[in-house]
Amino acid sequence: MFKKIIKAVAGKKQADTGTSSHTAATAPSRAVKPSTNNSKAAPAHDKHQRADQPHGSRSDSQSNKKHATSKTKQGHTPKATVAPWDPASFKVEPMEGKTRFHDLDLPDSVMHAIYDLGFEYCTPIQAESLPASLRGRDTIGQAQTGTGKSAAFLLTILNRLLTIIPEERYASEPRALIVAPTRELAMQIGKDAEGLAKHSGLNVVTVMGGMDYELQRRQLRDDVVDILVATPGRLIDFMRSQDVFLDQVEVLVLDEADRMLDMGFIPDVRRIVRATPTKDHRQTLLFSATFNFDVRILIDQWTRDPLQVEIEPEQVATDRVDQSFYLVAESDKFGLLERFLKEENPERCIIFANRRDHTRNLCEKLLKRGFKAGLLSGEVNQQKRLKTLERFREGQLAILVATDVAGRGIHVDGVSHVFNYTLPEDSEDYVHRIGRTGRAGAKGISISLVSEDDAFALPDLEKYLGAKLPLKQI
Repeated sequence: MFKKIIKAVAGKKQADTGTSSHTAATAPSRAVKPSTNNSKAAPAHDKHQRADQPHGSRSDSQSNKKHATSKTKQGHTPKATVAPWDPASFKVEPMEGKTRFHDLDLPDSVMHAIYDLGFEYCTPIQAESLPASLRGRDTIGQAQTGTGKSAAFLLTILNRLLTIIPEERYASEPRALIVAPTRELAMQIGKDAEGLAKHSGLNVVTVMGGMDYELQRRQLRDDVVDILVATPGRLIDFMRSQDVFLDQVEVLVLDEADRMLDMGFIPDVRRIVRATPTKDHRQTLLFSATFNFDVRILIDQWTRDPLQVEIEPEQVATDRVDQSFYLVAESDKFGLLERFLKEENPERCIIFANRRDHTRNLCEKLLKRGFKAGLLSGEVNQQKRLKTLERFREGQLAILVATDVAGRGIHVDGVSHVFNYTLPEDSEDYVHRIGRTGRAGAKGISISLVSEDDAFALPDLEKYLGAKLPLKQI
């Protein structure tokens, strides 16, 4: 099976760097084209065939398998925007202790997208990681959801792809790969990537299980792919069928490495990483909520001299979220939850429970009492989960009942309340849960119902957060 050949037409001849791709990422000048003898710029592998070369020993039947398209990529020259944009119109005053995106020397097309999104100053993890990662250094970030880590690695990718321009490209060969453990998180990263890349002309493709396989396959085969966001299982499927090749990946991102460990994905991720260039010939960005022993082993294996950035979880947990813990008998939990929902009347809230059957029963009881609630758990098929999440975003549902795995990918502004119907067994999941509220600078409310069973999780949670939790009795 052959990949469709896309030969980029370079608008301008640029200086020959004569370096490997990993070194090229550190080059300070913009729009530097790799030399033609660089494997990144002009791949010449057995599985490739140049468009202007004969097929040689390939049979006609094999040649017919070449991906057919009439599209040609123009050396990643950004597409013209609908209306001219003047960078001078994006003004952000310097502020002590804050890093502006203006201070990072990002391409104008990226700054245009940042302007559209209303961003002005970097979050702590962005401010600490971007100066090094934009120069091509491997970076390890310890940060919870809601800290802006997705933008940190996406801006690094966009800067690289827009400043290092290959002479020619092939379909099915992404230049940047982002691997995420859950469908919801992959979808959110893909959406964020499209938002930041919308003025750049770069092509973002997201692939995951539970969605149209053939559609995703065509997206990989019918045009060059600049940024590929994927869950491990579906990516392995496309690797097996030779619909995607990872040997030209310049930037590899592994998001939520701890969650990948917990979900048993590491063997798949190892296979994926082995299919990319060696760590000396790619830039690796790895993010994790914790740096436990297993994650540190992965860091040593997959990165080269990484910068380590750590954002303390208690800062994330307490700065924007008002947390309350109520001691209550298990049999009284639902009545207390119902009372809170009626008194607080949240426009959008998420209720977390540990098990699928708990969330299903809880959602059914809420529906019977007239609440507009939807279920998000692993037992719900992907299409229905997407529709439920969209209804929640649009305000058609006021309540989302979710498990932790499903809840990791919920990025919805305007969630005012998070209810922990049961405390999570893993303290990290608590921070991820309450990170669903208090987003975009708003204040959030977290209410945890602590029964005799949940009380066993309190000591570990207090240790993890570094604070004594005030318990209230009803």
